[in-house]
Amino acid sequence: MSKKPEKSTIGPDGYLCLVLHAHLPFVRHPENEYKMEENWFYEALTETYIPFLLMFGNLRDDSIPFRLTMSLTPPLCAMMNDPLLRQRYVKHLERLITLAQKEMVRTKSDPQLYQNAKMYYNRFQLCLHFFDNVCQRDLIKEFRTFQDQGFLEIITCAATHGYLPNMQNNEHAVRAQIRVGIESYISNMGKAPAGIWLPECGYYPGLERILYDEGIRFFFLETHGLLLGKPRPSYGVFAPVYCKEAPVAAFGRDVESSRSVWSAQQGYPGHPNYRDFYKDIGFSLDMDYIAPYIDPAGIRVQTGIKYHRVTDIHSEEKEIYSRQDALHTASVHAGEFMFNREQQIKHLGKLMDRPPVIASLYDAELFGHWWYEGPEWLNYLFRKSAFEQSTYEFITPSQYLKMYPDNETSEPSFSSWGEGGYSYVWLNESNSWIYRHIHHMENRMTESAQRFSGAQGVTRRILNQMARELLLAQSSDWAFIMKTGTMVEYANNRTKRHISNFLKLHELLDKEVKDEQFLCVLEERNNIFAEIDFGVFG
Repeated sequence: MSKKPEKSTIGPDGYLCLVLHAHLPFVRHPENEYKMEENWFYEALTETYIPFLLMFGNLRDDSIPFRLTMSLTPPLCAMMNDPLLRQRYVKHLERLITLAQKEMVRTKSDPQLYQNAKMYYNRFQLCLHFFDNVCQRDLIKEFRTFQDQGFLEIITCAATHGYLPNMQNNEHAVRAQIRVGIESYISNMGKAPAGIWLPECGYYPGLERILYDEGIRFFFLETHGLLLGKPRPSYGVFAPVYCKEAPVAAFGRDVESSRSVWSAQQGYPGHPNYRDFYKDIGFSLDMDYIAPYIDPAGIRVQTGIKYHRVTDIHSEEKEIYSRQDALHTASVHAGEFMFNREQQIKHLGKLMDRPPVIASLYDAELFGHWWYEGPEWLNYLFRKSAFEQSTYEFITPSQYLKMYPDNETSEPSFSSWGEGGYSYVWLNESNSWIYRHIHHMENRMTESAQRFSGAQGVTRRILNQMARELLLAQSSDWAFIMKTGTMVEYANNRTKRHISNFLKLHELLDKEVKDEQFLCVLEERNNIFAEIDFGVFG
């Protein structure tokens, strides 16, 4: 154990480190005028990321001292930067504004429904104005501004959210995922990242060596990854530890604070007053009426307009959503969360020689997309914490490590989050078939990168596109979707398509005449990481 600092009597009793993991798989289909899966991105912008930026601006303008850590993964950033997706998002919002206008006419005889329709109309108008006029369609620039002003610490992630423990037989593949992720971050943020979100919190002993080599100084672990470390950390998950093989700090997820937001049974999002996610007008209104606003093939999809609340489990029918009641409940829940963290920190402070840090880890899209009132809850939490308590302060990992650089050394345990906590979600009977292909691709990519290390011209373009196809095939999202049973056909097709693309490109390497037309199609369609250098696999 490193030398223990003397416990200070100045400052807060502890710290709260809120971490939001912002990620979506790379979904871009220029070959189709409409692709249902692209809606994942548009819904996330409307319900999560634009509301976050609006909230951040209001907090800053009101001089609220908030601090937040966010990962912005390379695929999400690539989609935010893509001109085609930006243009399609504007059209998406314009369709929703038209639909909300029609809904205000249709529901004018019902005051409750009308107020909800008007709420959506105002929300869509605000999103369009902010996206198109205020930030000129550049959301990354807005996030970067809040980081530069000291409110956010933005961290990186592996290139395509590849699940790293399942790649550890090929260190080149692991290093490529990490290095490309870092390069993407630098291109978007103008500096190197201090921390990384390990995809699915997947860790295996020794990974810290690669992280350290690439300049990463901290990451996050699922709770048992830290608690089962050798030796077991004296302070559990309430202080970081330095990994055994390299001095990279690992912060463990606090179960108690996470459960309040995550748990479907015990968490806040299941409260009867909150908006129900599933009951969407895209599934209930007459087809002739709703057809222009759903999949052109006639497949009913979410529109984002939902009029009902979760409702008590004893009620036979869903009741109409009341925005005022929902916001009041969010305020109450924010106060409850604040009180519980105060009590938790006061208790921990009696047992530690330094102020504890509570690392609360969440998927960003839980706030707004799944839990519609989530951004408001977060807003209330920051404001209440600023004026109604003095027990804790918000902090980012880099700030904590700067204040408390001396920490224990431990070897964390192999672990992940998700069902089982040990990779089961990403390696099971539903998705195990993908790995023999991916490992074969990884080996071929490494061999090709070394064999053609000085390649130029078309050969270099082929190798770069091979790297893109491999990285896209490695995305943990496809294995996750196969396990959960939603959109399985799309996940299967995406995986098989990237495998096929890679193998066809590999065949071209030894041919004197290259199929440049095929290459051009892939470069346009799967255009992530425009500046990639295939040498990262060598």
